[in-house]
Amino acid sequence: MNGAMIRIGLLVVVGVAAVVFYAMTFVVQQTQSALVLRFGAVRSVVTAPGLYFKLPAPFEQVTLLDNRILDLDLPAQEIIASDQKRLVVDAFTRYRISDPLRFYQAVNNIPRANSQLASIVNGNVRSVLAEASFTSMVRNDRARLMNRIRDEVNREAARFGMTVVDVRLRRVDLPAANSAAVFQRMQTERQREAAEARALGAQQAQEIRARADRESTVIVAEAQRRSDEIRGQGEGERNRVFAEAFGKDEEFFTFYRSMQAYEASIKAGDTKMVLSPDSPFFRFFNGPNAPRPEGQAAPAAAPAPARP
Repeated sequence: MNGAMIRIGLLVVVGVAAVVFYAMTFVVQQTQSALVLRFGAVRSVVTAPGLYFKLPAPFEQVTLLDNRILDLDLPAQEIIASDQKRLVVDAFTRYRISDPLRFYQAVNNIPRANSQLASIVNGNVRSVLAEASFTSMVRNDRARLMNRIRDEVNREAARFGMTVVDVRLRRVDLPAANSAAVFQRMQTERQREAAEARALGAQQAQEIRARADRESTVIVAEAQRRSDEIRGQGEGERNRVFAEAFGKDEEFFTFYRSMQAYEASIKAGDTKMVLSPDSPFFRFFNGPNAPRPEGQAAPAAAPAPARP
């Protein structure tokens, strides 16, 4: 009986000791810092990880804070840029608790810190971007503007024991209504440029066609002139050959000229001629050696060949 009571007593003592040990110790992780509060006042700040002792509640309490980088998404807000354009800005920031004591005394906890920091970031985003144009925000000076906002926010956040690691402009855009108007204006501008390009193309095409027509006329005229020269040379050569043929054989030349006259006079179809049967026109109908009718003069000599 006494043995059982002793064992029970030992168990009670061990249990009480365990409860007291648990109530008088706390563990700080690698990613944490701790504030030991005695009746609500900060007694000590613990930043190194490990096992620590304190008085049991309600004499002392421990508040743990996260040392890691924390994210804060900000709601989109409208601002007016230096070029008087209304813009929708969507930003976010990353920060960490750099001074646990000041952080606890200023904002006490993470939700209140987020609210305070959001107000600071929004105010600085509005003031910094109000001095910049829309083009500089989206093209040229985006990084410089974000760094400037971060530095301005850091100066104010230091009062609350926080260090801002980064501030990013996730989106800088025109409002939906303005975007539609800008799109319409851009579309109109592109249509105007397209019309100007088409008009310029039509003008250039007309100039090219006119130049081609002019060159074609010149080429045709030059070809015609050259053709006339060659034709004249051919006619001259023809007359020269005829003259030589007439000088060598008058009867052959007479026969050749009569054949040309027959060919020109007697055509296929309805050809009618009223001539005397003994007309010199029918001389060679009796054969190529038919005698010259009496009283018919010798054929005139062929014209002299033209000199080219």
